[in-house]
Amino acid sequence: MTKPDDPYGLQQLEDCTAKATAMGGPAKIEKQHAKGRMTVRERIEHLLDPGSFDEQGLLVHSDIPEAKEKTPADGKVCGYGAINRRTVFVSGDDVTVMAGAGGRKGVEKLMHHMTLAGKRGYPSIHLGDGGGARLPDIMGSVGMMSMTYPIKGPCRDREFPFITAIMGECYGGPTWEAAVSDVIIQVKGAIMAVAGPSILEVATNEHSTKEELGGWELHARDTGQVDLFAEDDADCLRLIRQALEYFPNHANDLPPVSPCSEPADKRLDKIFNVVPSNPRRGYDMHQVIRMISDPDSMLELKPLFDPSLITSLARLDGHVVGFLANNPMMTAGAMGPGACEKATGFICLCDSFHIPLIFLHDTPGFLVGKAAEERKMPLKIMTFIEALHKSTVPRISVIIRKSYGMAHCNMSGGNMLSDTMLAWPTADISFMDPNVAVNVAFGRRLEGMDDGTGEMRQAMREELSRGCGPWEAAGANLIDKIIHPADTRKELIQALRRARGSSGEQGRSRRLLAGWPRMF
Repeated sequence: MTKPDDPYGLQQLEDCTAKATAMGGPAKIEKQHAKGRMTVRERIEHLLDPGSFDEQGLLVHSDIPEAKEKTPADGKVCGYGAINRRTVFVSGDDVTVMAGAGGRKGVEKLMHHMTLAGKRGYPSIHLGDGGGARLPDIMGSVGMMSMTYPIKGPCRDREFPFITAIMGECYGGPTWEAAVSDVIIQVKGAIMAVAGPSILEVATNEHSTKEELGGWELHARDTGQVDLFAEDDADCLRLIRQALEYFPNHANDLPPVSPCSEPADKRLDKIFNVVPSNPRRGYDMHQVIRMISDPDSMLELKPLFDPSLITSLARLDGHVVGFLANNPMMTAGAMGPGACEKATGFICLCDSFHIPLIFLHDTPGFLVGKAAEERKMPLKIMTFIEALHKSTVPRISVIIRKSYGMAHCNMSGGNMLSDTMLAWPTADISFMDPNVAVNVAFGRRLEGMDDGTGEMRQAMREELSRGCGPWEAAGANLIDKIIHPADTRKELIQALRRARGSSGEQGRSRRLLAGWPRMF
């Protein structure tokens, strides 16, 4: 109801707006700043193009009467804005209001607008910094049943890119949002877990630190649940802007194309300085990817989680691509259970957003042993294969050196039907390393027959090695082309241009993997 001295309600609008934007008040804002962190509104301002934020639901508050005056925006800030002139939906937890815990109306507001954003064709970004649901809102049958996570939530089928940042102590709600995100970024010092130490201590008598439950190193090295890590808030917001550049606005669109200053036929004259001629010497595959891809376009995801496999977004001739590359510097490129999980998730991500896949082979196979079997290695390998079978984006393989055993198939070799199969003259393809094969097949016989010089063993090894080069496979039409290593970039660009075709599809995926879980 308007007042006589304010017939149009303008003063009331100004007062309500000021109260909502003041968040939890100066003391709580200062407490957030003392931690070296921005407030949610400062983060949104820093993330978006200047002056582009259009907030929705500013005047929402708790539906519990006694909490009404203490819950500006009901602890969730959300609205639309622009990043590099692209419209996005952004939401964030306000840790200065009820420690960022979710209230019924705030969560309802967030989910409603995120769903609308997806239908309208806009990416979504969530800035996490808070606990789970507020106990007064969720206790009791009505509370519990009105606050459950929506089974058909807006992110279920990857209809739009969803990026979540973990920027504070995140339990419950922000963790659930991260778990269904396409890219997760965690600030070092922030926490992502189901519940905090105090709840665990009461419920289970378990004593753990916050870092042990959900610190960045746990997720970087052990769980693989986080893709990128930031030094502070500003670095995190920079990474969000960078990551968004690799994705379309919506699953109906193709990824954005950027201008490229490098010619498509550029020769990689320094590639021999990176990849040694001795097949037993390691090298850094990251350098190979950087040489092949457009300058400064490589964005590696999960870099510390089972680094035997590199999963990286990049650009080639201005087009977004996804690299899966064995890393000979880590376990000689032998992939473990973590690498299989990482590969499966990356294939699902790229296939869902029409990003072609490039496989760079240099692997002696899969890691074997008790530890690998305890982590369900056979299941991980076959889940990786299943994702590969269901992917429908263009796939190009390049066999650089070793490509042995089942790992050859998992890297889109053999009967995996890559759009193009390329090989360097150094390609070495077989069931296993000839040295190992000699021992497995002839070990006991050689013990009694060899004269001590090792000549017989060497002769057998050489015999097995003769058929491992790419020449016989190329002759049998199993390799499309043996290429000069310096022409790798040119050959990949040509292969991708062909794979995109001349029709309107332009390499679009059928998105058969869009409904797969984000984590395995």
